[in-house]
Amino acid sequence: MDDSMLKAGDRLLAAAREAQAYGLAAAHLGENEPLAVMSMASDPAQRDYRLLYNPEIVAVAEETASGPEGSVSMPGIEVVVQRPVWAEIAYDDADGIRQRERLEGFVARVALHEIEQVNGIFFLSRVSRLKRDAALRKFDKSRRA
Repeated sequence: MDDSMLKAGDRLLAAAREAQAYGLAAAHLGENEPLAVMSMASDPAQRDYRLLYNPEIVAVAEETASGPEGSVSMPGIEVVVQRPVWAEIAYDDADGIRQRERLEGFVARVALHEIEQVNGIFFLSRVSRLKRDAALRKFDKSRRA
């Protein structure tokens, strides 16, 4: 854990708080760091942010569930995405200590979404071409309005 990564974490946390996002990946701020912030609150109305340095998905449930997902880079656009109902993740905390947690439900969905974003996988790649194209058209239309 170096100083530049810790500073990127501070910027990411501030941006998440400002946007009241469930989570953000460093790429949203143009940062090229393996870093995400996410709320660990199981209630979507609450926020309990945690910075995840060098996050990884360790294991996931075979069982999946559908749920809405969006992105701060596409405000107002939500698409239903299938995700595992639980995930085990690992990440370094700000002290460089490796943490491992099993998350369920909404919190697991947020973690999977953000860790995939860190790894260059955008949530729209998880849906059919038809749903992806419809979401992109809706987003383009909203930007012209």
